Amino acid sequence: MIVLETVRVPASRWLGGILIDNEKLASSLRAFAADRDWDQFHTPKNLASAITVETSELLEIFQWSRGQKKWSDLDAPDVRARTEEELADILLYLIRFADKAGIDLQRAAESKLALNAEKYPVERFKGSDKKYNEKVE
Repeated sequence: MIVLETVRVPASRWLGGILIDNEKLASSLRAFAADRDWDQFHTPKNLASAITVETSELLEIFQWSRGQKKWSDLDAPDVRARTEEELADILLYLIRFADKAGIDLQRAAESKLALNAEKYPVERFKGSDKKYNEKVE
């Protein structure tokens, strides 16, 4: 049996006041895979492929008209449930990949945020959807 918990932290620090415990999830995923003898299949290519498949399934929910302009499209219970399920799949595969690779997701994300802040300075990119290497008018 896998028991997953969330940890409450001040809402000012985390969106929704919930912190995802990557280590607890990684530990649960290790046990889940070990119980089924699936570790042998959790290669870099297979886990990267699984992340891609799950992100495609998330995109499929919004393929034609939903989510084009407003977040309220997620108010429909079936759309919200499917979205939550796909996001969970993506998160779990991401954590599993990072755990197998020995990557600290917190450190990697903080490093990437700092890099993005350098690539997209506010004074140049505020209100722009251009990529850092495109000319901003």
